[in-house]
Amino acid sequence: MLESKHIAVFVTGGIASYKALNVVRELIKNRADVQVVMTESATKFVTPLTFATLSKHPVLTDNFVAQSSEDDFIPHIKLARWADLSVVIPATADVIGKMANGIADDLTTTTLMATDSPKLVFPAMNTSMWNYPPVQKNLETLVNIGVKVVQPDSGFLAEGETGKGRLADLPEIMKHINNAIDSDDSLAGQDIIVTAGGTKEPIDPVRYIGNRSSGKMGIALAKSAANKGGNVTLITTVKNAELSSNIKVVQVDSAEEMLTELQARFAKTNVLVMAAAISDFKPVHVSDQKIKKNDNQETYTIELTKNPDILKTVAKDKKEQFVVGFAAETQNLLANAEKKLISKNADVILANDVSQSDAGFNVDTNRITLLSKSSDPQKWELMTKQQVADKFWDYYVALKK
Repeated sequence: MLESKHIAVFVTGGIASYKALNVVRELIKNRADVQVVMTESATKFVTPLTFATLSKHPVLTDNFVAQSSEDDFIPHIKLARWADLSVVIPATADVIGKMANGIADDLTTTTLMATDSPKLVFPAMNTSMWNYPPVQKNLETLVNIGVKVVQPDSGFLAEGETGKGRLADLPEIMKHINNAIDSDDSLAGQDIIVTAGGTKEPIDPVRYIGNRSSGKMGIALAKSAANKGGNVTLITTVKNAELSSNIKVVQVDSAEEMLTELQARFAKTNVLVMAAAISDFKPVHVSDQKIKKNDNQETYTIELTKNPDILKTVAKDKKEQFVVGFAAETQNLLANAEKKLISKNADVILANDVSQSDAGFNVDTNRITLLSKSSDPQKWELMTKQQVADKFWDYYVALKK
């Protein structure tokens, strides 16, 4: 609910500044109390009077001009303490760089540095500027210090080009603002690793051994944890997944690559959720060149060897970490899952019944039974994978209280 919430809207100097008018209007319609701050360059695109008319408050532009005798010439401190949420829209490369590097040279940047309110940043800029490595580094810095950065859209840009950098659409903007106001920070301070997708074990430069995993369950778990304030790293074989920028993504292909990444990070994590489908076997020999079909050869034999048991290998070194595994089974669900719970030194196994077509791989629903060492199995009804993810993290939070 936005009603009576104090929302500071910081408008910076890009062509998308005019789109912030619709955001302010939508906030007012939802009965929020809105204070607009504009950089000097933003006032060249839209007049402060326009924002003042919509927000019913004078627009702040100068750090050295008090709006009333009560301001005592420190408006950035007063505003920083007033705000329940700070929204930077549009966020130019300039203000992103200043926020990331602790530069405070105007009312916008001094207030953003001084406030303890959650910060939402909506970048908008030319595609080349967006892709510029220092800009991406600055965005990563913001995410690492807890600022929520909403990815821009791809589409037609003001200069006539098409590419990534267009300000997110109004419904998407409002969704993030509402989520920030109603945010669940129950996983704040938790370092969480989630794995997702099926590993690919190469045969030659073209072919590989894999499985049917889509990675949807792991991605849902990562999204849910991030929405609840967790510091999430997703180690995944899935390319181009739609993820918020506050999830750190590590791309891998094979089981060995995934194990290497996990071993480098596990000691510093609080929770590991192994949702990835690891190939049990890999070819003993990998050809450097594509294997050619021989017309005189009706069969071709590939010798396989076992992959390392990643969950078992990592979990044997656990100390205070909470370790979660998955068991996708077509028969003997509980017996197989209980065996994994013990043998892999896990705290919880989420047993996934994939014997029916409405649950499991490449669909959006799962039938889960949660097994732990400390309680009886919990059989959950058929749910979407996002619902499963939310229910699991609620279980974890309740368990740790």
